[in-house]
Amino acid sequence: MLPSIFHETMFDDLFNDFGHDLMNIDRTLYGKNAKNLMKTDVKDNGDHYEVAVDLPGFTKDEVKVDLKDGYLTITAGKSLEKKDDEKSKYIRQERYVGSMTRSFYVGEVRPEDVHGKYESGVLTLTVPKETQNKVEPNTRIAIEG
Repeated sequence: MLPSIFHETMFDDLFNDFGHDLMNIDRTLYGKNAKNLMKTDVKDNGDHYEVAVDLPGFTKDEVKVDLKDGYLTITAGKSLEKKDDEKSKYIRQERYVGSMTRSFYVGEVRPEDVHGKYESGVLTLTVPKETQNKVEPNTRIAIEG
């Protein structure tokens, strides 16, 4: 076991080695901060909602927003290119390939009325309140940034 300076707590690897971390599957992908990913604030601004999602470390191209059947789905995926170097080896590696998704029911809104902006690791979406008009079944939302 390595000294505790390489771990979140001194006992993390001890319990993980014995398989006791099955309750925290996301933790294997994102470490002890998995519960803090995709933190979202939704603000009611009268005629529309403002949705702010924390996505630190992602680029605009790694974030996708879809609207289908009244559900707004936000997906962020990241991959790492590993370069093997014969002169060095990792002592600890916490960054992995993975993706995460979050969905919100927004009702029957038109995709062209939803606007997205990605800046400084925060995705901000402006979503109008539900309309009674018939909408398209599936459309990708453009993100500015």
